[in-house]
Parts: sequence; C-alpha cells; structure tokens
Amino acid sequence: MVAATKGKIGVLIEDHFDSTEYRKFNEFFPEKGYEVEYITHLWGQKELHFASNPENNVIEEKVTVSTEVNDIKPSDYKGIICIGAYAMDRLRYQVNPKKGEKNQAPAVAFLRNAVNTENVKLGAICHSLWLFCADNEMLKDKKVTCAHNIICDVENAGANVIFDGEQTAELVIDGNLITAKHPGVTDEFMEKFIEAIEAS
Repeated sequence: MVAATKGKIGVLIEDHFDSTEYRKFNEFFPEKGYEVEYITHLWGQKELHFASNPENNVIEEKVTVSTEVNDIKPSDYKGIICIGAYAMDRLRYQVNPKKGEKNQAPAVAFLRNAVNTENVKLGAICHSLWLFCADNEMLKDKKVTCAHNIICDVENAGANVIFDGEQTAELVIDGNLITAKHPGVTDEFMEKFIEAIEAS
C-alpha cells in the first residue's frame, strides 16, 4: 500500500453506515496517496464505535472514531465524503432544536462550512444527501443524484435530481459536489472524486 502523503479525505460517519463504501474507501484512497480520516460528533467521549448496516443479518464492518467534528475545519481536508446508508440521518440529530432556527447539529454546521470552503471537494452516495437536506441552502439549485427513496427529501431541499430514463442518474458532478446513486457506483465515484481533487 502506498503511504498517504497527498493529504486527507474526511469521511463523516455514524452507526448504520454502508459497508461496501467503507471497505472500498479504506483500500482505494490510501493507494492513491490519501489518508482516510473518519469524523463524527463524539458527544463528549474520547472515541465512539460504529457498526455497518447488517448484510444477510451479519454486521460485517466496525469502526472506532476519535476525530470530533467540532475540533476540525473543512480546509484540513482535500475532500469530505458523507458515507452512505443511514448514518447521515443520525448525524442530523439536535438535542434542543429551536423553531425557525437552522439545524445546529455539529455535523450539519461542519458541512455548512464545507460547502462554503473553496477547493474542498464534497461527495455523497445513496442516502447520504440526507445530511445536506438538513439545511436547504446547501443543496439549492444543485444538480445531484441519490437513492430513489430520498428523491422527495432532496427535491424539497431545493436540488435538481438528474434522471437517466426511469432511474436517477448513476453519477452527477456539479461544481465541487459529486454524488452517486448507490454503493454499486462507488468505484466510479472514487475515481471522479480523486480526479476532481487533483485537478483543482
């Protein structure tokens, strides 16, 4: 494996993450020279342990995360990816939401800053646009793709979901945002993500 020297790719993660993406990220990005750092809200703990979605009733992947999203800046990373499955819904949680106030969950606040940080590439696969949906200013007028069962959420957040016939598109690139429909597109997604990083 090639030593990671080109910078870091931050991956937002929580329980019920997609195991296919997790395995592929850990192999592909280090081979291309990038360190993968998993980041989350630690709720005051030194570290937290998360598990992937079960596959055939078996949890195949587990990860220990010690990087607190409140303690980092988007500019610390070459790119930031929201991992797929249901993890991003968990990261939208607020203890005390206030009527009329934007979502203040730590991961949402971090992503909001990332959207406005120059030269940081952003990626989302499958359900992970849910985190962007927590603040519709992050997706307004963006061309994206996503899992079919969150189309309504994504469109309600102001995005333009791109179709290919009767299916959402496999992969869409709009500025610094790269989105993929499902884990089956992970290989192409990663290639395009690295291309975007190295072209900027």
